[in-house]
Amino acid sequence: MSVLPDQHVINQIISGHYADPFSLLGMHSVSAGLEVRALLPDADQVWVIDVEKGKQVAELRRYDDRGFFVGLIPRRKNAFRYKLEVRWGENLHVIDDPYRFGTLLQELDIWLLAEGTHLRPYEKLGAHPQTLDDVDGVSFAVWAPNATRVSVVGEFNFWDGRRHPMRQRRENGIWELFIPAVHEGQLYKFEIIDCRGNITLRADPYAFEAQMRPDTASCVRKIPDVVPFSETRKKANALNQPVSVYEVHLGSWRRHTDDNFWLSYGELSEQLVSYAKWMGFTHIELMPVNEHPFDGSWGYQPLGMYAPTRRFGTPMDFKAFVDAAHDAGLNVILDWVPGHFPSDSHGLAEFDGTALYEYADPREGYHQDWNTLIYNYGRHEVRNYLAGNGFYWIERFGIDGLRVDAVASMIYRDYSRKAGEWIPNYYGGRENLEAIAFLKYTNQTIGRELGGAVTLAEESTDYPGVTMPPDANGLGFHYKWNLGWMHDSLQYMQLDPVHRKYHHNLMTFGVLYAYSENFILPLSHDEVVHGKKSLLDRMPGDTWQKFANLRAYYGFMWAHPGKKLLFMGGEFAQGREWNFDASLDWHLLDDPTGWHSGVQHLVRDLNLTYQANAPLYELDYNPRGFEWLVVDDHENSIFAFARRDENGGEVIVISNFTPVPREHYRIGITRPGRYHEILNTDSHFYRGSNVGNCGDVYSENIGHHQREHSISVTIPPLATVYLRREEA
Repeated sequence: MSVLPDQHVINQIISGHYADPFSLLGMHSVSAGLEVRALLPDADQVWVIDVEKGKQVAELRRYDDRGFFVGLIPRRKNAFRYKLEVRWGENLHVIDDPYRFGTLLQELDIWLLAEGTHLRPYEKLGAHPQTLDDVDGVSFAVWAPNATRVSVVGEFNFWDGRRHPMRQRRENGIWELFIPAVHEGQLYKFEIIDCRGNITLRADPYAFEAQMRPDTASCVRKIPDVVPFSETRKKANALNQPVSVYEVHLGSWRRHTDDNFWLSYGELSEQLVSYAKWMGFTHIELMPVNEHPFDGSWGYQPLGMYAPTRRFGTPMDFKAFVDAAHDAGLNVILDWVPGHFPSDSHGLAEFDGTALYEYADPREGYHQDWNTLIYNYGRHEVRNYLAGNGFYWIERFGIDGLRVDAVASMIYRDYSRKAGEWIPNYYGGRENLEAIAFLKYTNQTIGRELGGAVTLAEESTDYPGVTMPPDANGLGFHYKWNLGWMHDSLQYMQLDPVHRKYHHNLMTFGVLYAYSENFILPLSHDEVVHGKKSLLDRMPGDTWQKFANLRAYYGFMWAHPGKKLLFMGGEFAQGREWNFDASLDWHLLDDPTGWHSGVQHLVRDLNLTYQANAPLYELDYNPRGFEWLVVDDHENSIFAFARRDENGGEVIVISNFTPVPREHYRIGITRPGRYHEILNTDSHFYRGSNVGNCGDVYSENIGHHQREHSISVTIPPLATVYLRREEA
C-alpha cells in the first residue's frame, strides 16, 4: 500500500521550508510497489512514463490542490528510468524529474572542499551544463551550511523557490541539484531561507557569467577550456627578462566618440593590443575585470569573482582578448582583489544568515576605508573559494600573472584602525596569521601547479620576505610593487630644481634596498587620481620644463633596477587626472610634432631600448648588475650609474635634474672603451633641445671618482642619457 507523507511535511515542502526534498520527492520503494511523488504547482494531470517501454505506467493523483502529486506503480520493486508527462491547461510537456538523480559530489571532492585544499573548486561548485544518465541539464551546487533550505530559481522555473529545492550534503554544508533541460545562457539565482528564517535571493558565488549592473542574476555558462602555458609566456615572466607593464582600465582607455560608450572586448583586442605592442610594452595589466556592481569602484569591489564583467562582452569574448594579446607576444596580468568584498544583498554578506565568508566581528570583518567586508581567511572553504579563483583565471583564461591588491590591508589586523578598533591575533600580535597563511598557500600552489604564472604584491609596508619562498618564511610572491621608490622619486621630481640638491637622497635611497625584494617600479593609477594631479602636472616649471622633467624621470626609471609599470595616459603625458568615466585624451596626439607625441615616442623608444639591451634588465635582482658612478653631486643634481649583464655588456645612465646643460662633465668609469649614445630624452625627436654627445664618447686615461679611466660628456638640461659600451 502507499505510504503517504504527513500533511505537515507536504505543507512544508509546498511553502518552501522542507530541507530534505529527496526524502519526499521522486521514486520511493513502498510495500505495495514503487511510489512516485512530484511537486508541480498549477499542473492539471501527471503521468509516469517508463522510458525503456515508452509508455505510461501510472497516473499521479493530485494529493494537495497546491500541486503535490502522488501515484503508485504496483508490484514493481526495482527503480527504473522514468519521465513525467505533465498537462498544464492546454499544454502537454514531457519532463525529467530532477529528484530521480543521485548525489553529484564525489567523496573525494567533499573531503577536499571541506579541507580547503581543492585546487579547482570551480569545477564542482556553481552551475555546470552536463549530461547525466543520457539527460542534458545543469548541475548546481552552493555552499550554505547554516541555511534552512536552498532552491535554484531562474528563467526555467518562473523564479519559484518551491519548484527546485536542493539536496543538502551534511558532510560539508553544500547544497546540490541536477535540473534537466536547463541550458547554457539561462539566468538563475539561489533562493536561500537562512538560519533566521529570512528569504534572500543570491547570485552564485561561482558563476562564470553575471548580468551587468543593475541586474544581479547569474548566467549558466560552460567552464572555459584550459589554456596551455607556453614556454614563451613562461619566459616573459622570468626575473631575468625585460618586464614593462602597461596598466589599463578597460572602461576608460578609449571610448566611442559618438556616445561615450565602452569599447567591447573584441574592439579592445584590435585596438588596445596592437597599441600596447607598438608601444613596446611586454605586459598588459588589467584593473579588475571581475563583475562588480559599482563603476566608481574601478572593479576593486568585486562580487562576481569568477565572472568577467559583462560591460565589455561575454566570458568567451574576454578569453579571445587574452588570446589576442598572447598572439601579439604580450603577457596579461590581472589585478586581483582577495582582500574584501561589498555588502550588496545579492552577494556574499551573511550568505546563509551567518557571517559565512566574512569575519563576524566588525573589528575583524569590516573595512572602514572602503565600507566593505573582509574575508574570513580562517575558514577552509573561503580560502578554497579565493585560491581556486586564482587558479581559474590562470588556467581557464590564460592569465599570466595576478597582481594582488592591498596586501597590507590583508596581513595587518590594525590596518587603518585606531587602538581598540582591532583584535590581536592568537599570540597578541597585529599580523593576520590566517591571511598570511592564505597568501602563502595560494602563491605556493600556483607556483607548484601552474609553473610560469607569477603573482605580484601591492604591499605598502616593509613586511619582510614578500618575494621569498614560503618555506623560507616568505609570502611567496614573485614580484613586489616598490611603493617606497615611487613615493620618494615623485616627491623629488615635484620639487623646483633649485631645491633638489637638498633632497638628493630621495633618488639614491631606493638602491640601498633594491635587492631586498624582487621589485617592480610602479607609476600606477593611484598616482593620478583624488587630487594628486597627473604626472605631467606634478612636474615644476613652465611647459618646456614640465615635459623635460617628465622625460628625464622616465629615462631614470627605465634604467633603474626593477621591472617597470606605467598607467595608461602616462605614456603620452596626459595633462588632467584620470577619469574612470571618460576616454583618455587621445586628441592630445593629433599634432605629431607636439609635446605629447614627443613623450609617447620617448616611452616607445625606452621600451624598445630596454628590451634590446640586457644590461638594463638581466641582473635586476643581483647587485652585480648595478654600480653608482656619480652618487653625491648634490649641487648639480646629477646621477650616474652603470647597468651590466652576465656577459659583460654595460650601459651607463646619466641624469641631470636641473635646467642647466653640463658641458665637459667628467665621470670616472670602470671599463675603458667607446660608449655610444643610444638614448637621449632631450633629443628633438622627443621635442627636447637636442643637446647631446653626437654619437660616441671615448674613454680617457684620466683618473676620476677614484677610477683610472673616465669619460667627458655633455649632459643636456633636465634629461637622461644612455651610453652603451661598444666592442672596439
